[in-house]
Amino acid sequence: MIYQYVVILKNKNTRFIDMIGLLLGIMSVIFFALELVTSHQPGLAYLLGIIAILAILVWNLVQSSKGKKVYYSRALLVAALVWMKMPYFQWLTFVFIILALLEYQAKYSLEIGFSDKEIVINSLFKRRYQWAQFDNILLKDGLLTLDFTNNRIIQREVEDDEENEADEDEFNAWCRKQLNQVTPHPVK
Repeated sequence: MIYQYVVILKNKNTRFIDMIGLLLGIMSVIFFALELVTSHQPGLAYLLGIIAILAILVWNLVQSSKGKKVYYSRALLVAALVWMKMPYFQWLTFVFIILALLEYQAKYSLEIGFSDKEIVINSLFKRRYQWAQFDNILLKDGLLTLDFTNNRIIQREVEDDEENEADEDEFNAWCRKQLNQVTPHPVK
């Protein structure tokens, strides 16, 4: 499908997701250190896990302070491997693997593609809408508003980067044209 316009929305959950990844990493390091100290068996896996997780966490904090995008999935996957060796809470292995796999999707900026036939919201599960399902669509001052015919409204900020090539006036005129083709009353 070729989209005439693709609008990228801001993802405001990134900071929250980073905090969860950092906290899970720190929590794992604490539990691994406790097990390393209290265990009567040599715990090379715990020691290597602690070192690897701390290195990844420090690296991410440094990169984050520089304004770069960071991912905690590596730290979560290392922690998952070490949780398998733990004598308790081994089920956390699966939780950490799932969270590591979902991190990229959760941090992905939401894209909305506009074509002549439909509007597609690209999320974990793509949602497709026909133009007839909307009363109005407006991009104004960095804010995209999708007004559905069932009185539901989605209103989100758009990204400020070059990938959002849509000129507001041009985009709004094109949307009005599409809406006027499918609705009996003209959209203003």
